Amino acid sequence: MARFDLLVIGGGINGVGIARDAVGRGLSVLLVERGDLGGATSSASSKLIHGGLRYLEHGEFALVRESLLERATMLRIAPHLVRPVRFVLPHFPGMRPRWMLRFGLFLYDLLQGKSLPHAYSVRLDRDPVGAPLRDGMRNGFVYADCAVDDARLVVLTARDAAERGADIRTRTELRSAARHGDVWRATLVHDGKEEIVEARAIANVAGPWVSESAARIDGKNLPVRAIRLVKGSHIVVEKFYDGDQAYTLQAQDGRVVFAIPYQRDFTLIGTTDTPIDGDPARVCATQDERDYLRSVANSLFRKQLTDADIRWTYAGVRPLLDDGKANASQVTRDYKFDIDAPPGLAPLLGVYGGKLTTYRHLAERATDKLTVALGQRQARWTADEPLPGGDAGYMTMLGEASLRWPFLSDAMRTRLLHAYGTRIERVLGKAQSLADLGIHFGADLYEAELLHMQRDEWTMSADDALWRRSKLGLRLTEAQQARVQAWFNTHG
Repeated sequence: MARFDLLVIGGGINGVGIARDAVGRGLSVLLVERGDLGGATSSASSKLIHGGLRYLEHGEFALVRESLLERATMLRIAPHLVRPVRFVLPHFPGMRPRWMLRFGLFLYDLLQGKSLPHAYSVRLDRDPVGAPLRDGMRNGFVYADCAVDDARLVVLTARDAAERGADIRTRTELRSAARHGDVWRATLVHDGKEEIVEARAIANVAGPWVSESAARIDGKNLPVRAIRLVKGSHIVVEKFYDGDQAYTLQAQDGRVVFAIPYQRDFTLIGTTDTPIDGDPARVCATQDERDYLRSVANSLFRKQLTDADIRWTYAGVRPLLDDGKANASQVTRDYKFDIDAPPGLAPLLGVYGGKLTTYRHLAERATDKLTVALGQRQARWTADEPLPGGDAGYMTMLGEASLRWPFLSDAMRTRLLHAYGTRIERVLGKAQSLADLGIHFGADLYEAELLHMQRDEWTMSADDALWRRSKLGLRLTEAQQARVQAWFNTHG
C-alpha cells in the first residue's frame, strides 16, 4: 500500500498550488483529479491576474492588496504566461461618478506600489484608445493589470510539482477516506480499478465539489462550510477593434464586464454572475447570457456584434464563500481554511473560495497549516522560484528562439513562447524545418507539440489539447479537431 504525507483532492489551480508548495517543503504528495487538470473552474476564468478594482467598492482592501502583491509575484515567476495589459475605463453619465472611479484608481495605485504603471485620465475623443467606442464618450481612465493563460498556469504548476517528486494522477477519483489513527486510508478509482493509499494528511481542494468530497471523508470533526456556486459565462468573438488595449465596461445594471484581446485574433468578453443550484459540470453559456454580454459591448463600442459573431463560449462555476449578500456580483472572492487536527489524529484541511490571482499565496498559507499539523514546518519558497519556462525574460527568449528556429512564423513563435517559455526546446528539439515537427493538423499545430503535451502535460484528448493546453480549437475546423482526437485514440 502506497503511503504519502499529503493527499490533495482536486487538480484545479489551488490544488496544484498546494501540491507544488508542499512537495517543495519535503512532503511526499499525491494529487488526484477526477477529470483533466484545470478542467473546470480554473480554465474558465476571465484569464486575468488582477487586483480586482471593483472589489474596492465593497471594501475588500485586504483582498485587493493581497491580489496586487501576487500579481507582481506572478509577473516575476511566470513572465511567459503573465503579461501586462492596458485597461481603458470609459466614463459616461449615469454610471458610477467620475470622482469615485478616480478615487478607486488612486487607491489601486497606492496598494500596488510601483509594480506596473499608474492610472491616468484620458480624453477618449482625442486618444486612439477611444476610437473603437461610440460617439459621445469624452472622458475615461487608463490603468494596468495582467492577462494570463489560466489553464497553462495550472498545468505548469502541476509540472513543477511532479518534477519535485509529487505524484499527479488525473482521471482518478476519491471514492472514500477514513481515519485510522494518525493516517487517512483512502480508496481511489481509476479506469474502474480501486486502489487504497494512506496519507498522513488530506487537503480537500475540490472547488465547486468541495462539499461533495467532504461527504466522502469519514471521521472528520468539521462542519461543511456554506458556499455559493456562481456561474461566470464568457463569449469569444473575432477581434473587432484596433490596438492591444482591453476595456473595462460598466453595464447599465452596475456590473463590470471586460473586453480583452485574446489569442491574437480574438476578443474575450465576460463575465456574468449567475447563481446555480445544479451540477457544476453541466454549465454552459445560455442564450440570455450571450445576449447580455453582446448588449453590454454594443452599448459602448461602434462595432455592433451579432450572435453570428460569437466563435466560442464557455462557462465556469466559482465556489464562493456564502457571506449572505443577495447580489452574486458582490459575494466575496476571498478564501477560508477549515482544519481539523485533533492530537494524535491525521489532519484534514478544507479550502473554500479563492480566486486565480491569489492561488500561490493561498497554497503557501494552506501548506503552512499542514506542515504545522504534521510537525515538520519548513520555510516558504514559491515566491522566488519560477514556474517551468519562466526562468528568462520574454524578449531574451524571443531573440534566442528567432535565431535557433528561424523557420517559425512570428505568430507560431510567439504562441509557443507564451505557452512554454524557455521550455520551447522540449517541443521543437533539434528541428530545422516545419517538416521535422511531424504531422501538421492545421493552423500551427504539429505532432511534436502533441507528443510534448502527452508526455509532459497529462494530455489525453483533443479537448485537453485544443481547448485548454493551446486554445487552437478556435482555429481548427471540426474535421481537423476530429483528426487530433483520432491521433490520441491511436497514441493513448
